[in-house]
Amino acid sequence: MNVMTLEKDIKQFVEAKDVLVGAPLADYTYTKVGGKADVLVFPKSYSEIEKVVAYTKEHNIPLTILGNASNVIIQDGGLRGVVLILTGLDEVKVEGNRITAQSGAAIIDVSRTAHDASLTGLEFACGIPGSVGGALYMNAGAYGGEVKDVLEQVVVITDAGDRKVMTRDELELSYRTSILQKNNFIAVEATFLLAEGEQTAIKAKMDELTYLRESKQPLEYPSCGSVFQRPPGHFAGKLIMDADLQLTRIGGVEVSGKHAGFMVNVDNGTATDYINLIGHVQKTVKEKFGVSLQREVRIIGDAPGHE
Repeated sequence: MNVMTLEKDIKQFVEAKDVLVGAPLADYTYTKVGGKADVLVFPKSYSEIEKVVAYTKEHNIPLTILGNASNVIIQDGGLRGVVLILTGLDEVKVEGNRITAQSGAAIIDVSRTAHDASLTGLEFACGIPGSVGGALYMNAGAYGGEVKDVLEQVVVITDAGDRKVMTRDELELSYRTSILQKNNFIAVEATFLLAEGEQTAIKAKMDELTYLRESKQPLEYPSCGSVFQRPPGHFAGKLIMDADLQLTRIGGVEVSGKHAGFMVNVDNGTATDYINLIGHVQKTVKEKFGVSLQREVRIIGDAPGHE
């Protein structure tokens, strides 16, 4: 199916202003890299998502789901088919000890809402840059907390375009993974079960974690966050630092001198620069220490020349 036909068909389900053709994905990613999307869609309702999912499945069209795109590298050749960016679904509601958030909401904003409602348990998320959907997808965590600690249930849209509720246990959450990575379901809403807390203490904890993040992480440059998972018995950043790889640069991307676990886009870098630097770091650490670094960041899309 050609892109013009695809655009026309998608506009049957989604308002025309929310459908873009050939948009550069670098405009929507934390790394500021990524080629063009064939058709980029910003849905505003669960119904729109259901219809697009069912349509793409029926016509065998590739479908990619993005939120804040903070832990993903989209290759320079871009993404084929339909790309849904869910940031327009950002409603957050408080009911008693529960917070229900749509998947496009920033997890940082949900953490702030919890603070305002004097609810404790989400302080760890006060510095995580991703969306609720992304946090669910990879069971995001920081500073000793993770999503599975406070999640109650999730509303998903299945790969057939149907809506269903899944419990925390059904999501199979573990270190940086969930069943959403395997079954292609789209999380559209999450309910967090929190505890009553003292607002001053909650704020103090959030301030402490914010200070730690700002003092240790290279937030002044575009990046994809922590590049590698924590290898058993080691810390990825220390291995990279001990391998004397800090400030190693390929193209416009370099290993951060502030935190070796980060790679930052310092000079109009490309996705290819990121991918080559990741490979170089993995190879060097393996040669020097015998440790295989596994990526935490997702790499998706087509290589250059496949647009």
